[in-house]
Amino acid sequence: MNLDFTPLYRSSIGFDRMVDMLENASRVASFDNWPPYDIAKVDDDDYRITMAVAGFSQDQLTITHQPNMLVVSGSQSGDENGQYLYRGINGRAFERRFELADHVKVAGASLENGLLSIDLKREVPEEMKPRKVEISSGAPMPKIEAPKVETEKLAA
Repeated sequence: MNLDFTPLYRSSIGFDRMVDMLENASRVASFDNWPPYDIAKVDDDDYRITMAVAGFSQDQLTITHQPNMLVVSGSQSGDENGQYLYRGINGRAFERRFELADHVKVAGASLENGLLSIDLKREVPEEMKPRKVEISSGAPMPKIEAPKVETEKLAA
């Protein structure tokens, strides 16, 4: 089933990115779940992606932070000198993309025991955070008068 989001483009302004995300999510693509990964919410504004990348070294992995997108890729040169009777360790190249919300930044990454951990932090700018408005108790606000309606004039 393919959904048509054209009416949303006609009736909304500034929501292009959200509609694009809906279109991407609705596309039927080949589902490749390798390498396996977890996404955890560590704190209110902290997240961690953990990927199982056994067999990849630090210099074979690339993490790229683009606007609202995190791309993790790995490339491995295979050992073609040996003759395998069975090859169960997946050594193929991969690229995994993660959509990021606004103001989510990569805080750091580490590789330990075949697990790549990427820490993410949401940093909302001060001007976008809710702020408390003080209520003054001094001078009264100017009074707003309701418009006077003339009832004496009759419609002809």
